[in-house]
Amino acid sequence: MLREVHNAGFSAPTPIQAQSWPVALQSRDIVAIAKTGSGKTLGYLYPGFMHLKRCHNDARLGPTVLILSPTRELATQIQDEAVKFSKTSRIACVCLYGGAPKGPQLRDIDRGADIVVATPGRLNDILEMRRISLHQVSYLVLDEADRMLDMGFEPQIRKIVKEVPTRRQTLMYTATWPKEVRKIAADLLVNPVQVNIGNVDELVANKSITQHIELLAPLDKHRRLEQILRSQDPGSKVIIFCSTKKMCDQLSRNLTRQFGAAAIHGDKSQSERDFVLNQFRSGRTPVLVATDVAARGLDIKDIRVVINYDFPTGVEDYVHRIGRTGRAGASGLAYTFFGDQDAKYASDLIKVLEGANQRVPPEIRDLASRGGGMNRFRRWGSGGRDGGRGGRSDSSYGGRDGGRGGGFGYSSNNSGGRGFDSGSRDRVDRGYQNGYDRARSRSRSPVGWSSRNRERSRSPDRASRPVRSFHETMMQKAKLSSPALKPGFEKETFGGPPGAGHVNGGGAQCANYGEEAEEGMIPQDE
Repeated sequence: MLREVHNAGFSAPTPIQAQSWPVALQSRDIVAIAKTGSGKTLGYLYPGFMHLKRCHNDARLGPTVLILSPTRELATQIQDEAVKFSKTSRIACVCLYGGAPKGPQLRDIDRGADIVVATPGRLNDILEMRRISLHQVSYLVLDEADRMLDMGFEPQIRKIVKEVPTRRQTLMYTATWPKEVRKIAADLLVNPVQVNIGNVDELVANKSITQHIELLAPLDKHRRLEQILRSQDPGSKVIIFCSTKKMCDQLSRNLTRQFGAAAIHGDKSQSERDFVLNQFRSGRTPVLVATDVAARGLDIKDIRVVINYDFPTGVEDYVHRIGRTGRAGASGLAYTFFGDQDAKYASDLIKVLEGANQRVPPEIRDLASRGGGMNRFRRWGSGGRDGGRGGRSDSSYGGRDGGRGGGFGYSSNNSGGRGFDSGSRDRVDRGYQNGYDRARSRSRSPVGWSSRNRERSRSPDRASRPVRSFHETMMQKAKLSSPALKPGFEKETFGGPPGAGHVNGGGAQCANYGEEAEEGMIPQDE
């Protein structure tokens, strides 16, 4: 086994391996915290091989070593490493992950497995089918535990651990040490030894990676991306990270002809993803466009450049993205396109840059000091006090004065979305008389309605009519809409005999006592 390690080109262990191997070989639980690309995989595989040799379990009864990983890409890479370093030891390793048919994986389990590398979701599915037993597991590894918790796998992890005997050795490897990881470590590990490589309290990027942060407008990103790609040596491996699958596919199509690019994201089938990764590893497709599905655990040699076309949703993901380059002691380059919409990450990004002894652009410091965006790249207004979508222009939409209509009858250049000008209000309110007080409409005209609007009314003589009160107008409308006088009904004045003051016997008294009621509205006493 050591001969295989030497043949792979490892002359000395990495710091995380040198610290964790002696502890793991004593069957102690471990929490190992180290940056990406530090050699964590072999840090737990080599003690696992030694553990298998001591146990002598029957592989057909279930695995002895169980390794949980967050993504299928990382799971397949762990399996490849396990197979490579155990060729002469006849150790059977099975990989279980979603996005692929269960049949071949179940057949591999039936043939027997000493080591099972699995994603939590697929392993839970197979456990529910009762096609695998974990009763022999005595060496449990949680690789990239922080990432698994970020992806919401904590319930599945706890369910799996319940199937594993309590007398076991547990190793947890993580790049960060937040409180969620601390809690699950306290629940699952017994008196663990904590191995720290670097500063645990702060997120630290690999110092062998040269980081370039560029403040760019969205429309300038593609032009700058092509400039960076042209500046690289032919055949250099480059990973471009995007925030959406749509952008991933779009960039891949635009770059394929000139640079040879392929895309990988969660909507791709497992066969498509395997093909793209193999093309990238071999160098036949030197540019890989990816979402965060490939940000962690993707261990491909000789990646020269990482480009963050879109800034991720946190500085932790930023560190893991750029960690795809500068691995195993090599140097790397990372370019990040930072926008005004990413201003909330500026302060944390500055800490990461300073912690890795990198230059901090003054524009990023300016963003951090402002505590928000500078709006320096916005071509179109985005609302606010006066302009809504159109900024503070004379013909703005929305906002305080435009909004969804501003004030009814407000006939300035601020055309307020769904609001009405004076002409449209006239068309809406035809049922009311012209003299009704319209002060609430906030019209700029001193009388509320102009003579032009009167002329557009359907009633030509409305302008010459005397101004009536609102009540008088309503009474006039009731008179015009009342039915004709029927036999047995006659006019009657209020204050008359009992029964007077009722409309059609309905019992609702009129408001103006002493006035003569309208014709045909008071029934005659029998």
